[in-house]
Amino acid sequence: MKRLVSLQLICVCLGLFLATSNAVLPTEVHALTVFKEAIFDDPLFVLSNWNGLDSDPCNWVGVYCSEDHVRKVNISGFSIKGFIAEELFQLSFLHELVLHGNNLIGSIPKEIGTLKHLKILDLGMNQLSGPIPNQIGDLATVIKINLQYNALTGKMPSELGNLKYLQELRLDRNKLEGTIPGGNSTDFASSMRVIYASSTNANPLGFCRATPLKIADFSYNYLVGSVPKCLEYLPKYLSSSSDSFPSFFPCFLSQFLSFFHNRASFQGNCIKYKGITTRPPAQCGFASPANPRKPGNMKHRPEIDHKHVQSSSKPAWLLGLEVVTGVIVGLIFLVALLVAAYRCKGKSLTLIPWKKFGTDHDCKTIIVDTDMLKDVRRYTRQELEIACEDFSNIIGSSSDSVVYKGTMKGGPEIAVISLNNQEEHWTSYLELYFQKEVADLARLNHEHIGKLMGYCIEGNPFTRMLVFEYASNGTLSEHLHYEQGCQLSWTRRMSIVIGIARGLKYLHTEIDPPFTISELNSSAVYLTDDFSPKLVDFESWKTILTRSENYSRPISSEGAMCVQPFSLEARHLDIQGNIFSFGVLLLEIVSGRPPISKDKEFLVDWAKDYLEDQEKMASVVDSTLNHFKEEDLEVIREVVTICIHVRPRDKVTMQELCAVLENRLDISGSSELKASSLAWAELALST
Repeated sequence: MKRLVSLQLICVCLGLFLATSNAVLPTEVHALTVFKEAIFDDPLFVLSNWNGLDSDPCNWVGVYCSEDHVRKVNISGFSIKGFIAEELFQLSFLHELVLHGNNLIGSIPKEIGTLKHLKILDLGMNQLSGPIPNQIGDLATVIKINLQYNALTGKMPSELGNLKYLQELRLDRNKLEGTIPGGNSTDFASSMRVIYASSTNANPLGFCRATPLKIADFSYNYLVGSVPKCLEYLPKYLSSSSDSFPSFFPCFLSQFLSFFHNRASFQGNCIKYKGITTRPPAQCGFASPANPRKPGNMKHRPEIDHKHVQSSSKPAWLLGLEVVTGVIVGLIFLVALLVAAYRCKGKSLTLIPWKKFGTDHDCKTIIVDTDMLKDVRRYTRQELEIACEDFSNIIGSSSDSVVYKGTMKGGPEIAVISLNNQEEHWTSYLELYFQKEVADLARLNHEHIGKLMGYCIEGNPFTRMLVFEYASNGTLSEHLHYEQGCQLSWTRRMSIVIGIARGLKYLHTEIDPPFTISELNSSAVYLTDDFSPKLVDFESWKTILTRSENYSRPISSEGAMCVQPFSLEARHLDIQGNIFSFGVLLLEIVSGRPPISKDKEFLVDWAKDYLEDQEKMASVVDSTLNHFKEEDLEVIREVVTICIHVRPRDKVTMQELCAVLENRLDISGSSELKASSLAWAELALST
C-alpha cells in the first residue's frame, strides 16, 4: 500500500513538472503585464495581445523567449506613451531591452541594475528625464547602451567605467551636466580623495579603463571640463570642408567623404578642445572668463628655440609618403567628380546656403535637386503668423509638433503643423528629409486626401512648417466621441467608410511609389461641410525622424552635397498596418466607441466575441443611432475580420476591400427615409 502511495506521489510530481516545464516563470509574466499597465497610450495596438491571463508570453508582440525565459523585449518605433515600470527589470534573464523611438516619459528606474545578463539596452528617442541611475554600472555583461535623444539630466555616472564589456555608448542630445568621467588627474592625493568620496561602486577612472569604447557619442549636452586623454581617439570634430575642398563639389563627393568621417563625439558642449563646436559658456552654468590682460612692456620677441624647430622637421620618408598619399587622394577626387558629373547630368541643381545663426564660420552649402520642390509653394513665416492669428489658434499638439488653424487672406482655411525642433538639434539629414517629405506629400492629389498647400523654411526664428488645406467640419473623432455624434447617421457613416477606403486605395495602389498614413485613426480623418472624409498625415514628421536617425551629423560639419529623390531613403511603407488600422477605424465608426476606453480596454478585444457571431453583431452598433441596416453591418463585420487578422503572407489589398464596400454598402439613404416615414406613420396612428 505504501509503495502504491509513493508511486502516485511520484506520478503527480512528474505531471506537475511536465506541465510547468514549458511555461515562463510567473514573475516574468507579471513583469510584462505591469509594464503594459504603465503604458497609457498605444496608438498602434502593439500591446493588444499582451494578456496577463496567458501563462506563455512568448507569443506576445515584441517578446522573444528561449529555454523558458524571456530573453528579448523589442517594442521600438510604435509611439507607445507611458512610464517604464520598475517591475520590468524582474526579467532577470533578459538579454536585450529595446524600447527605441517611442514616447516614454519619467525616469529610468534604478532597478535596471538587476539585469545581470543584459547585453543591449536601447531607450533612445523617447522623452525620459531625470538622472542616469548609478545602478547602470551593475550591468556586468552589457555591450551597447543607447540613451540618446531624451531629456536626461544630472551628471554622467562614473559607474559606467565598471562596464568592461561595453563597446557602444550613445548619450547625445540630452541635458547632461558636469564632466566626462575619466582619470585625468595626475595627483595621487586627488585620486585618493575621489576614491574615498565616491560610493563603493564608483570608478574614479571612469572611461579610462582597460577596454576602450569602440563607439561613443556625448555631443549636444551641457558637459564641461576637458576630454579625458583615454577618449582622445574618438572624433572631436569633423574636418571643415570649406578648408579642404571646394564648396561646389556635387552629389557623390559628400557621400564619398562621409565614408571617411564619423560625426563628432564631443561637440555641442562646453568642453574646451581645439576645433570643437561649443555652446556659449553661460548655457553650461558658468560665465566666460575675462580676457587676461597683456603686459604693456613686452615689446621684444621671445627667443626662438632653433634646436626645437630643427627637431620638429619631418623625415624625408614621411614627406614622400605624404606626397604619394596626396596624389592618390587627388585621383580619387577626380574620379568622384567624373562620377558626380555623370550622375547629376541633366539635373537642375541649386546651392542652398545653410547658416547656423549666431555663428559666422558655420555657413555651409547643400546642393538640392530643385525639381523636388519646384511645384510646391513656399510661404513666409509672416504670412502664416497673420493667417493663424499670431499662432494663437491651436487645434492639436504633441511632443513633436503643434497644429494651428488659420485663414489665408482672400483664400481657404489652412492647418499649419509646426515642428518642435531646436536649431541646435536640427541636422543636415533632417533638413534633407524634411524637404523630401514636402515633395512626397505634395504629389498626393485625391478628393479624399488632405492637400498639402505648401511649406515654410526660415532660419530666424528657426521654423519648419507644413501647410495643409483645412476641412472645416473638424475631425471624425470629434463627431464620434463628443456632442456632435448625433449628426452621423448610419448612411452618412457608410459614406465616410467608403470615402476612407477610396483614399487608402489611391495611396496604396494608384500612385508610384505607394504611400501610407503614419498613424491612421479617427483623428487623422477630417470632414468637409458635406461630411466627405479627407485623410491627413499630420504625423508624417515622425517618419522624418526615423529615416534620418542613422545620419544625425550636423550641417555645420558637412560640406556641399547633392540631394536627389532617388538618393534618399524611401518612406517606410506599412500597408498591412494601414489595413489593420482601417479595420479598427470601421469598428470605431460603427460603435461610436474610442479605440481605447477609459478603463484601458481595447476596442478590438471588446468586439472580438461579437465579430465571431453574426447574430450578436447588432450589439456593437452605436446606441445613439435610431436606425441601421443589417446587410451593411454584415459587410462591415466581414471586412473588419479580414483587416484585424491580416498577416504578412496574406495578400489583402485596399483595392479588394474598397470594391467589397462599394458594391455591397447602401449609401442611397432610401432605407433611412423609409424608416423615418414609418416612424411618422406610427406616430400619427398613435395619436
